[in-house]
Amino acid sequence: MFLTSEHGMFTYHDLDRFTAYFKDIVEQKADSLKWPIAFLSESSDMLIFGIAACWKLGIPIIPLNPKLTQKELEEYVHELSPSLIFCDSRSRSRLSGDDVIQMDENFFLNAFTFDIRELKLPNPDKIKESEVFGYFFTSGTTSKPKIVPVKRRQMIASAKASAKNFKPDPNHFWLLCLPLNHIGGISIIIRSLLYGSAIYRMVQFHEEMIKEFLAENPRFQAASLVPTMLKRLLDDPLFKTHREFKAILLGGGPSNSTLLRKSVERGIPIISSYGMTETCAQIVANPMTAPSGIYTPLRSVGKPFPPNQLQIKDEKGKVLGKNQSGSIWLKGPQVFDGYYHKEHNEGNFDPQRWFKTGDFGHLNGFGQLFIESRREDLIITGGENVNPVEVEEALEKLPSIKEAVVIGVPDEEWGQKVTAIVTLMNGKNPDLSEIKEQLKSELIDFKIPKELRVVKDFPRTTTGKVKRWELVNTLG
Repeated sequence: MFLTSEHGMFTYHDLDRFTAYFKDIVEQKADSLKWPIAFLSESSDMLIFGIAACWKLGIPIIPLNPKLTQKELEEYVHELSPSLIFCDSRSRSRLSGDDVIQMDENFFLNAFTFDIRELKLPNPDKIKESEVFGYFFTSGTTSKPKIVPVKRRQMIASAKASAKNFKPDPNHFWLLCLPLNHIGGISIIIRSLLYGSAIYRMVQFHEEMIKEFLAENPRFQAASLVPTMLKRLLDDPLFKTHREFKAILLGGGPSNSTLLRKSVERGIPIISSYGMTETCAQIVANPMTAPSGIYTPLRSVGKPFPPNQLQIKDEKGKVLGKNQSGSIWLKGPQVFDGYYHKEHNEGNFDPQRWFKTGDFGHLNGFGQLFIESRREDLIITGGENVNPVEVEEALEKLPSIKEAVVIGVPDEEWGQKVTAIVTLMNGKNPDLSEIKEQLKSELIDFKIPKELRVVKDFPRTTTGKVKRWELVNTLG
C-alpha cells in the first residue's frame, strides 16, 4: 500500500503506472527531464502521486502554494522558469500557455490505464544525490519567503536519520494533514517511499476523524502535527492514542510545557523536534521512547541526528559552553548548500560552512537543545533580553486569554516595547493593569507587556504558524 484517503486506496504498483504515464507526458511536453516542474494545487491524491513520480524520475519540483496572490505566483514562476506547471482545476484559470497542464479526473484515469509493459522506469538509486530535488519556499513567519534548493542527499540523509528513531511498518499509515507545498508535508511522501510504508492523506486537519484514527485504528502508527493541532486534540480530555501507535512528530513552532505535560500524563508518545526548510525538516529530535514517550527534560527538543553537528555561538562567532544562550549554528548532510538568491547567503554561513539558523537557544550538560526564540523575534527592551515564548506561555495560562503573540514594537524610551497581541477566551476585553498584576508571579517586571492589543484572529501561514512580521509591520 502506498496511499489511502477518503477517495480510495492505492498501491506501489499504481504509483509505478502513474510514474510511467507522467514520464510520457513530460517527455512529450518538455525539452528535458532535467528542468524543474511546478505544482500549483490544493492537497490531493494526484498531487502526492505527482511529487512521488518526480522523485522516482529525478525531476526537480517547485511546490507552489495555491494561496499565493496572483502577483506572487507570477513572480515565482518568472523567477524559477519551470518547464511545465501541473495544476488542479481550481488554479487552471490563473495561468496561461502550453506549458500548463491540468491534473483532473481524466488525467488520473488515463494514468491508471497506461500500458507499462514496454516501459522501463529509472532506478532512483542511480540518480545523483547531488541533484536538486526541489525549490522550496521558507515559511515566511519572520520575513518574506526565501527560495531554498533542497538536494536529494538532504532528503535521503533526513529519512535515514529519522528511521533510526522510528519509522512506520509496511502497510501501516503515517497520517499526513500538513500542506503539500512545504518541506514538512513533502518529506512524509519521500520518507514513505524510502521506507516502503503507507500514507493516509487528509485534505485538512479534521479533529474528530484524527482522534478516532489515532485512538482506535492499529494501522495508524505515526502522525506529523504542529502544536496548534496537538492542542486541539488534547482539548478532549478522553483523547489517547492506541497501544500500537508509535509517535506524533511535533514540529513547526515552539511547544509549550503544558501541552507536553498533558501528552506525557496520558501516555501519548510525542517526539519534539527542531528543523526548518534549510535542514530538510527535523534535524534535532528527542529519542523515541516507549510506551509513554516520556523524556526529560520536557522542554528540550533533543540532540542533532548524527552525523549532523550543532553549535551555540555568540554574536562574535565564539562557541559557547553549556547553558549559555546564543545563536544556533548547524552543519552536516541535512543542511542545504545556500539560498537560490546568493545575496541571502551573506552572514548566514561561516568559512567552515556552518549555517546560522537565525534561532536562539542553549545546550545543557547532556548536549540537549533548548529553543528560546527566533533571533529576529528576540525583544531587547531597556537593554534586557526578553524571550517572547516565555511571555506568551505566561499569558496563555490566564483564564481570559485564548492565544497570545508577543512582539517588540519600536519605542523611543525602551528601544523596543513588549507588546502582547491576544485573542480572547470569552470575548470580554481584559484590563491591562489586571493582567500585569496576574503576571507578576510568573515574570520579572521588564518582561511584563507594556501594551495589550486584542484581535479576532492572527495572520497565519498554511501550516498554522503566526506571521509575526505581518504583525510587526501592522503595529510598528
